Amino acid sequence: MGTASPYCASRFHPVRRKTRVVQIGNLPTGGTHPVRIQSMTTTDTLDVAATARQTIELAEAGCEIVRITAPSVRAAETLAPIAREVREAGFDLPLVADIHFLPDAAMEAAKHVEKVRVNPGNYADRKKFQVREYSDSQYEEELQRLHESFSPLVLRCKELGRSMRIGTNHGSLSDRIMNRFGDPPRGMAESALEFLRIARAHGYHEIVLSMKASNPKVMIEAYRLVVSLMNDEDMDYPLHLGVTEAGDGEDARIKSAIGIGSLLLDGLGDTIRVSLTEDPVAEIPVARDLARRAESWWAESPPANLHPTEAIDPFAFRRRACPESKLSQTIRIGEKHPPAVLAHASHPLEEPEKIIREVAQIQSVSKDAPVEGLVVELKDPEGLAHLETLRDSLVGAVPLIVVENNVPDLPPPPFREDSPSIVWLSSTAGADRDALTGFLHACEESNCVPALALPAKPMEDEIVRLLGQSSTPPIITIWPTEGMNSVAGHRALVAILDEHGLGLPIWIRNRDQGRLFPEDDSFSARLLDSSILSGSLLCDGVGDLISIEHTGNLDRNRGLAYNVLQGARARISKTEFVACPSCGRTLFDLQSTTQRVKEATGHLKGVTIAVMGCIVNGPGEMADADFGYVGSGPGKIDLYVGKDRVKSAIPEADAVDCLVNLIQEEGKWIEP
Repeated sequence: MGTASPYCASRFHPVRRKTRVVQIGNLPTGGTHPVRIQSMTTTDTLDVAATARQTIELAEAGCEIVRITAPSVRAAETLAPIAREVREAGFDLPLVADIHFLPDAAMEAAKHVEKVRVNPGNYADRKKFQVREYSDSQYEEELQRLHESFSPLVLRCKELGRSMRIGTNHGSLSDRIMNRFGDPPRGMAESALEFLRIARAHGYHEIVLSMKASNPKVMIEAYRLVVSLMNDEDMDYPLHLGVTEAGDGEDARIKSAIGIGSLLLDGLGDTIRVSLTEDPVAEIPVARDLARRAESWWAESPPANLHPTEAIDPFAFRRRACPESKLSQTIRIGEKHPPAVLAHASHPLEEPEKIIREVAQIQSVSKDAPVEGLVVELKDPEGLAHLETLRDSLVGAVPLIVVENNVPDLPPPPFREDSPSIVWLSSTAGADRDALTGFLHACEESNCVPALALPAKPMEDEIVRLLGQSSTPPIITIWPTEGMNSVAGHRALVAILDEHGLGLPIWIRNRDQGRLFPEDDSFSARLLDSSILSGSLLCDGVGDLISIEHTGNLDRNRGLAYNVLQGARARISKTEFVACPSCGRTLFDLQSTTQRVKEATGHLKGVTIAVMGCIVNGPGEMADADFGYVGSGPGKIDLYVGKDRVKSAIPEADAVDCLVNLIQEEGKWIEP
């Protein structure tokens, strides 16, 4: 791609991107207006009463924009009575027609609703996974064909005062785009720009963009790229954010928070939808909580005099370079290893028997996602005796213990080969040369791994020299910095370390000090904060260890850390499910079907299974999945291996068993 234009004002302080204001009905979007909350109906569009009723339920829950699928001209015509019923009930929120494949349906829908969503990958194309080389002249011919296909809708929306979303999906990029640009994020951005240029040629600008994918890393990169490319062409269209096919439950909320929250932290995003394979009303509180966080971040004052030079390329995922470090006999960290999971003890060190009992309960049932390191706090010298008790009792159960030393003059205990390794964390040793020299020497004498909590600010040359000469590379975590969120703080600290050539391992800690709304003590709030503040960094390639320390429960801390790693595609510890949120095109009950598939296959570590309601995005999203379960007709299911359909029109009652048989045939089945 060459040198890309900046996509945001600052990577070290959230600054909202300046966009034009797009009027969606009577709802202004973009500019300085609040982040708007969206959702989509799951009813059959031809059922006017049910669709109107669900639209009203969404409006009552706080949804500001409702999207309704229009898969046919007849469904597009039905939008008129749906809109009438919603208006007669006293709700004037904008309605959006969701269009795939049929320009005629889009032309009809524009008569009845305030906004039309088109997918560039299938509005004028069909995805067949064909390989073909395009000459420049052939590509120009394709662009002219697009111009002729798309222009009538642009002119109709302009005439009627309708807005439009150009909604690119990773799973439905055209063969033409994929053959020309190859890389999905770049292809997604270029696909949208082709349509934007056509609209701009007609003087039409009431447009919002989206770049959705089921993989948050792909989604984040695509949004950053399209903003950078728009900047090069003086385009300032608002963005609609979403992770598509996120699934259900905790995993879906984590993936959505990582993707949407990371971009909001970058200052990007004007409307959002959290896509859940659940009742659409359940999407609204999650989206509202994310929007609330964005408004708070964007209101913060920037930190003074902080302008480090980043080595991270935000347009291409690449793990940050970090040499291998051995923390214990079984735990190694560095760029070639997945991030290690540390769990914060939910009992104080003075109660070692409670910690031991809790760890034993977890390790006995969590073989694939164990506690790899236990974090304890040492608050007074007497705590060393308790640490020895804990150490003796956890032999063979926990590979290492991280001790947060709050007694600055207390040296680490001596090394013992028959017990868990010790990582000794100091928050004060980096203050000056003498303190750091003494700390590193004490850790070396005791054969402990040193860890330092450092502020995100430039370091003295002598401190840099000592860190670089340490016989054991110190683990670095951030000391909370006033007026700076932890993502910005970690980015700044990593930039400062990399500037000096210090590829030291980074420990991402999620603590109560880093929470945005500490007064909200719900697990949902903690989950969102952990997902955003860890996932953003993991998607940047930063993070060699991770801990979540604010749920008050060691098992929940551990489980949430593994789930965040999985959501960011940084470490796979269980089955990965890609499931669409359902809509009027869906050919079976997605919620119950997804649960049945999960019950049958949820133990398959490292396998990705896609459950898709129809073929709109199914084959494309399943190109990243190992297996696909796709509705192909009423009560009929097609099964895929990757992007290849291998079984067709299976009765729904038999489909889950057939999926299990297929996984067995492919050699990826293990007994639960």
